Amino acid sequence: MPLRLIFMGTPDFAVPTLLELVSHGHEVVAVYTRAPKPAGRGMKLQPTPVEQEARRLGIPVLTPTTLKPPEALEEFRAHNADAAVVVAYGMILPQAILNAPPLGHRDVAGVEAYIHLHHHHAALGIAGHDGAIDRGSATPARQK
Repeated sequence: MPLRLIFMGTPDFAVPTLLELVSHGHEVVAVYTRAPKPAGRGMKLQPTPVEQEARRLGIPVLTPTTLKPPEALEEFRAHNADAAVVVAYGMILPQAILNAPPLGHRDVAGVEAYIHLHHHHAALGIAGHDGAIDRGSATPARQK
């Protein structure tokens, strides 16, 4: 059953998850990512890889500097999403944002560290979000 999702991510590492959600028929109603930063010789503002991909897919992009104000929560809720998927977003999420979607937030983590450590086997972990970075309930993964 397709879900209405909010996707929250920033680096290249997050893009494949966004693409998978879309390819599996989920309706990604909004993408939250970090604001563009100056880069290159001309210090021109560069959007994040997630923003670039979301715009290519025609998904609305939001780049708030904080999610703490009541207006940010109202905007988040206005998407009427079933759940939010978080992949390397880079911002601590307030409890009110975590509680907003009926199915909650799911944080995709774990693979990046294994790749950097050159492990031959890795597992993908899905973690519930409890307001802190790298903390929350976890769904066990099987190694293949």
